[in-house]
Amino acid sequence: MIDINNESAIAVDESVLLRVTQHNLAQLHVSPDAEVAIVLVDEGAMEALHVQWMDEPGPTDVLSFPMDELRPGTDDMPTPAGLLGDIVLCPQVAEGQAEKAGHSLMDELILLTTHGLLHLLGYDHAEPEEHRVMFGLQDRLIASFAAEERRRPRT
Repeated sequence: MIDINNESAIAVDESVLLRVTQHNLAQLHVSPDAEVAIVLVDEGAMEALHVQWMDEPGPTDVLSFPMDELRPGTDDMPTPAGLLGDIVLCPQVAEGQAEKAGHSLMDELILLTTHGLLHLLGYDHAEPEEHRVMFGLQDRLIASFAAEERRRPRT
């Protein structure tokens, strides 16, 4: 179950965030019944969370709050349903990053949602090897989602 709540002042296509999360869970062999909450907040709310949980000033782009410490599964042994946790996105911060990267806000939010989900599943990027593994997987997931979206029938 994926719950998306946009509390920010920026309109976002929540159906894309739902599809990318479903896609990533399937690719990572996590039960489609796993629970994930995605909340989009304004800069003030994100800054408060960033200070409270990371002891860092200013707003950030994404924060993840894992719950049941679920990990990716395999074809033979998918991850059972459980409470993955919360992904908090800040579209205002993402907008600036998207502009610098030369892509759309939705492209940035797809990247950040994927990044946040990987954190919920235990990935980190503090060490060089962790960074290589996490960002390599992130890139593969985003590329496979983009390919799936291109094949998706348009209404």
